[in-house]
Amino acid sequence: MCGIVGYIGKENAADILLDGLRRLEYRGYDSAGMVVLDGPGLGIRRSVGKLVNLEQHLKKYPLAGHAGVGHTRWATHGRPSEENAHPHRDASGRVVVVHNGIIENYMVLKAGLQARGVKFVSQTDTEVVAHLVGEAVARRKGPDGVLTPSLFVDAVREALSEIKGTYALGIVSADCPGVVMGARRECPLLVGVGENEYFLASDAPAILAHTREAIFLQDGDLALLTPTSVSIVSIETGRPVDRTTTHLPWDPLQAEKAGYRHFMLKEIHEQPRSLEDTLRGRLNLDELKVHLDLLKLSEDQIRRFRKITIVACGTSYHAGLMARYLFESWVQAPCDVEIASEYRYRNPLAGPEDLVVAVSQSGETADTIAAIRHAKEKGARTLAICNSVGSTLYRECHGKILTHCGPEIGVASTKAFTAQLGVFYVLALYGALVRGTLPRPDVEKIMQNLLHLPRWIGEALKMEPAVAALAKKFFHSRHFLFLGRHLNFPIALEGALKLKEISYIHAEGYPAGELKHGPIALIDEDMPVVAIATQGKVYDKVMTNIEEVSARGGRVIALATTGDARVSAITSDVLWMPDVPESMAPAVNVVPLQLLAYHIAVLRGCDVDQPRNLAKSVTVE
Repeated sequence: MCGIVGYIGKENAADILLDGLRRLEYRGYDSAGMVVLDGPGLGIRRSVGKLVNLEQHLKKYPLAGHAGVGHTRWATHGRPSEENAHPHRDASGRVVVVHNGIIENYMVLKAGLQARGVKFVSQTDTEVVAHLVGEAVARRKGPDGVLTPSLFVDAVREALSEIKGTYALGIVSADCPGVVMGARRECPLLVGVGENEYFLASDAPAILAHTREAIFLQDGDLALLTPTSVSIVSIETGRPVDRTTTHLPWDPLQAEKAGYRHFMLKEIHEQPRSLEDTLRGRLNLDELKVHLDLLKLSEDQIRRFRKITIVACGTSYHAGLMARYLFESWVQAPCDVEIASEYRYRNPLAGPEDLVVAVSQSGETADTIAAIRHAKEKGARTLAICNSVGSTLYRECHGKILTHCGPEIGVASTKAFTAQLGVFYVLALYGALVRGTLPRPDVEKIMQNLLHLPRWIGEALKMEPAVAALAKKFFHSRHFLFLGRHLNFPIALEGALKLKEISYIHAEGYPAGELKHGPIALIDEDMPVVAIATQGKVYDKVMTNIEEVSARGGRVIALATTGDARVSAITSDVLWMPDVPESMAPAVNVVPLQLLAYHIAVLRGCDVDQPRNLAKSVTVE
């Protein structure tokens, strides 16, 4: 959730920390702060609200030094306020901590500290970490107040041994000014490797302007950064551990707006390119082969799987719902789609003949990681679909398939969704080839369609002026209903989610066949109903639902295939979609719904890239 940045080197740390926080603000924007080591002292600046407030504060009260840590907060414990903003200090004021995660036993720890006379100044769980480290440091400092790096490591390890919960931590001490410390347990944290400089970050965009070499810390890792080196030890044992350096494939410019007003709009328009990148090298039309180098599933395993289960949250869950149709139709394999946060609480049936597929843009979604670990305990084979090399899901699943989106900064996911659909198309096609469940002419046609899909999405993007006009007509509405059937039901869910995420309008997605089972009671002249009515085998049934809405005075916004006279006879509010094969329609139909949500949010004056109460990566349960 929260964003952490750390730096040690020769440059002005405050400038680098602030730049990194800008690139991580999508992870939280309730408050922000930083600490910079300035010789024997510490300089701390904190501000409530968006990062610009901290930036203005730093202009009035600048910081100088070559090492420090920064933080942008998404509140979990304690309201957004200056006293609850990170960094947090110990009682001496010489140990400073930033934290992402949840300290589950913080109330017990806090009570113990208070019994020892420690006074708390915030309502956060994080402050207990600072006090615990501070106490451990005090026990190890020499008479002259010197704290060696090795003793600092021991102090942090001792403090963390008392903590239950999840964390990514950045820690500094005025008594050991040549060191920045990082620690991880079930929250993402990486070390950026530069030339005589090192970085800490919750996510890669924070360091791309400085280096593309990174070490992804694993659970239980404690990293000690100096201007010339990085060493990593086990929190539990104190012994050194080896971690490989990964080259990040993203260009720094991918994390910039490139002239667009918002990251979300840029990322919507990047979808043809990101889908091309995701498909590139995986489809061989000449030989009718699919290449998935990191799948790590034998053909025999694929033939024997009795069931596929997809676990995901939010937008990724909707991608999984669409994939169920592909797996059951193309692969002829039973498929369940589970909300990851509920999966493990049912004690689900899973075993060696089951494949569990985890979907997460970041690869760090806490509930999805927990679901995968549960599936592995049951003996299931696991597969990650994510956008981040070295992420927790990437490392922990048996196999993996990367989406090649580049960084997605907008909190409301767009290009990651279509790339996930692209991966599912390829994976289902591969399964069908291995199991022999599709005739070769059908395989050839599907491959041709997939290769053409980025261009169809490009055609859908051309209707943005029409979408913007509809947004002006409907942005005052308080409620929306989205209807879809078959492959387009998940797209109705996704359209509703996008609208409520960024415009704060109440919106519901429903299977159109459920209209008469309750939602029809809501229909009146004030209720816009977005109906996905492109051509396909359920077209006539969807049209019946549209007619039912129209008969009750509902205001229909239809997505229809170009030239559909039947739709235009019912409503003039039509977004004309290119005529595409039914199986490809979901990836195309979602585009105008993304644009509709975007333009409505802009007209309502909402913060599109940083909607209230949301963060990009949900790294705590």
